[in-house]
Amino acid sequence: MYSLEPTPLEICVSLAERHKKLRKKLSLTQAEMAECAGVSLGSLKRFENTGRISLESLLKLAHLIGRLEDFDTVFQAGDDLSEVEKLFTNQ
Repeated sequence: MYSLEPTPLEICVSLAERHKKLRKKLSLTQAEMAECAGVSLGSLKRFENTGRISLESLLKLAHLIGRLEDFDTVFQAGDDLSEVEKLFTNQ
């Protein structure tokens, strides 16, 4: 399936790249950030290398760098979901 929209994996990788830049801007090592956020070093390394991380760990990292509120708009009601609803109804 082809799409002009980014894939979930592409978004994960992009988030990881932006996170890594912010971590470096804060002059934190991976070990320092992992410890301060309460995330395992392995999880942080995997995230920065592959984009894969648990939601809870991602939220802990976002909280540490003051970006937790960025998640407030995810899954907000009010979006036009009519096209998505069509995928789940028998037509």
